[in-house]
Amino acid sequence: MNLGKVYLVGAGPGDPDLLTIKARDLIAAAGCVVYDHLVNPEILRHAAPTAELIYAGKRPGKCAMRQETINALLATKSTEHDIVVRLKGGDPFIFGRGGEEALALASAGVPWEVVPGVSAGAAVAAYAGVPITHRGLGSSVAFVTGHEDSSKTESSVDWERLALGVDTLVIFMGVGSAPRIAERLMAHGRSGKTPAAVIRWGTYEHQECHVTALSELARLIESRGVTPPAVIVIGEVVRLREKLNWFGPAADCAELIGTPDYAPA
Repeated sequence: MNLGKVYLVGAGPGDPDLLTIKARDLIAAAGCVVYDHLVNPEILRHAAPTAELIYAGKRPGKCAMRQETINALLATKSTEHDIVVRLKGGDPFIFGRGGEEALALASAGVPWEVVPGVSAGAAVAAYAGVPITHRGLGSSVAFVTGHEDSSKTESSVDWERLALGVDTLVIFMGVGSAPRIAERLMAHGRSGKTPAAVIRWGTYEHQECHVTALSELARLIESRGVTPPAVIVIGEVVRLREKLNWFGPAADCAELIGTPDYAPA
């Protein structure tokens, strides 16, 4: 039996202009596109009119398909189409379960390829005017999930090391767990005055950004009614937002800079 190839494609952080050329061309050539919740609908317009479009998105409390079902679907579609695109927000191998799907495809003997995308971790921060590394402020950065596997009996995240050993933390899927994240970081020595930015719908025209101190992070999210999707950036580099905000309203992030625990540069 001849099998097509499954391409695990990164759709980027949201702004359709950040889609890579290779991703665009594969979407246009695909007979089937299996796409996630955070894929901008504008990107799907690159698909051929005859292409089969299948939604397989996951949201908090809502799941269109279980991961096992998606794995099986990709294998099945490879028997029906020469090119199958598995389209994921950001980069497939950064908290996108791309590795899990690649392993499943390899195990099933299905040809596959990964097409990296612009990661939300870097792009969303950049669109908020926050360089995640900066000489004198941030020499190291870590991407951290705020939503670990629910089957784990304890966290596998080394919060002690992250608190004191990494300059900039970029938290994915961390809105719901922000109180616990802040508590753990401060319990392991991170100053409560460390600036933190919460960036919602990053790179979209309706992007929102709020800055506060780490100690006030949970209260900010609750008081502003922040809901996913959002990326949280914690570190001294957030201070640069005051001078480097280039996208969106100039004041959308300044209202909390004067809070008691936030010490401007």
